[in-house]
Amino acid sequence: MRGYSAIGLIRPKSHHNVGAVLRAAFCYNAAAVIVQGDRSNFIQSHLDTFKAWRHIPVFRGDDLHAMIPFAAVPVAVDLVEGATPLPAFQHPQRAFYVFGPEDGTLGKSVLDWCPHRVMVPTRECMNLAATVNVILYDRMAKANRMERGISNEKVGGVS
Repeated sequence: MRGYSAIGLIRPKSHHNVGAVLRAAFCYNAAAVIVQGDRSNFIQSHLDTFKAWRHIPVFRGDDLHAMIPFAAVPVAVDLVEGATPLPAFQHPQRAFYVFGPEDGTLGKSVLDWCPHRVMVPTRECMNLAATVNVILYDRMAKANRMERGISNEKVGGVS
């Protein structure tokens, strides 16, 4: 797939989850991880076994909206009304996936600047790092199918 993905985290609570997000970003070749807020020391986590911060730019600041990579399309990942279920979602070529804190939601102020909203259809909400893994895997899997000429509509009954 042409383009790139980047991860935005808003006020992550757990340094363990951030470490696991960094690991997922490294595994799925994300271009960057951008963190708003300073609730945790995310660099020091045993879950980032690859020490992804050595290989992927990690930025920290007070305004995630101001740190969106140039020409990237913000995608809010949250269990909110009107969100597209992940199996039916078409990923933007240059995606900036925005995830909320483990103990909260993104909220209207963030949703207002995200033109896309996607949710993982599960029985209950998922762990932050698990959700990042699922989103990035889905992006990779759909891109691989498209490169082989297989439409996403032909896979898994998605219409």
